[in-house]
Amino acid sequence: MALLGERTGRSRNHPVASAAPPRRSPRKLPGLALAAAGVGVAWGVHHLVPGIPMLTAAVVLGIAAAHVPGAAHTFVRGPGKAGLTFAGKRLMRVGIVLLGLKLSLDDVLGLGWASVAMVLCVVAVTFFGTWWLGRRMGLRGDQPLLIATGYSICGASAIGAVSEVSESDERDTATSVALVTLCGTLAIAVLPLLQGPLGLSDAEFGRWVGASVHDVGQVVATAQTAGAGALGDAVLVKLMRVALLAPLVAAVALSVRARRQGRGSAEGAAGTKRPPLVPLFVVGFLAMVALRTTGWLPGGAIDAAGTVQELLLAAALFGLGSAVDLPSLTRTGGRVAALGLVSWGVIAGISYVGVVLTY
Repeated sequence: MALLGERTGRSRNHPVASAAPPRRSPRKLPGLALAAAGVGVAWGVHHLVPGIPMLTAAVVLGIAAAHVPGAAHTFVRGPGKAGLTFAGKRLMRVGIVLLGLKLSLDDVLGLGWASVAMVLCVVAVTFFGTWWLGRRMGLRGDQPLLIATGYSICGASAIGAVSEVSESDERDTATSVALVTLCGTLAIAVLPLLQGPLGLSDAEFGRWVGASVHDVGQVVATAQTAGAGALGDAVLVKLMRVALLAPLVAAVALSVRARRQGRGSAEGAAGTKRPPLVPLFVVGFLAMVALRTTGWLPGGAIDAAGTVQELLLAAALFGLGSAVDLPSLTRTGGRVAALGLVSWGVIAGISYVGVVLTY
């Protein structure tokens, strides 16, 4: 069964669209400047309230910028749109590449095969369960695929990566990012309250957080409430989920290619471009993982790359947040919210059982 359903009303390579006269590319600088300003404000919010991850603040600020009435709304939807779209797509790719420097294969293997099997099970059940339920609920476009990706792998970063190879509608991507960010933010407040009632030790709580919370920044904000040991385990388990981003993106790319080939030779004759089996930014991600595993990089270089990566992802998420259209979101908001809550419950429950059985 293909992961991607047919989409209507949008095709980047439609022969009619290609026959249109070339248009001059809009200037990207105004939108990029706004994204940079949004990152600065998000950084300030994080330092004033450390419990709010910078990436979460960036998404919220992007949504707010797009819905402030008057000049701000006009700018985001007009002169700033090209730069914000560029940030949401291109800067996201670079940030995902640098994300690979956070992951070492030695660290993953050090957790033991039982933990690796637990993470694989959690990711598989969450992804396929969320995707299947989203399709059954009749959510539009690629929303089931993108929401499943965000909840099972690494939140907004995974959604951005998969939306690139699936050529998803910008509104579907923005809606999925907004949903996964909301639930991840709620986890920061809710999960620490459950540690005692669930009888989890600090180490078990850290692994539970790493296996069930979405973005890396949200994992850090949640797990640090139980101390440094819990935080270390949480980050390692989380990065094991991040490592699964590469095979998932490759699988989606294969699905897109197979779907296009199934449309027949007529579309091929029209010059439809086939997506690569493994996108270049995923190759870069894997290369960074390999480089980190060698141990050649000094700690200072890894820290600097981590700072750049977080800033790039913050700019990208601000751009994606600015694409959220709240009026249209409210029309399917009930179904989208229901899917998000069910998926959150599934990943939290399965990961809890997995941690108890494997630790």
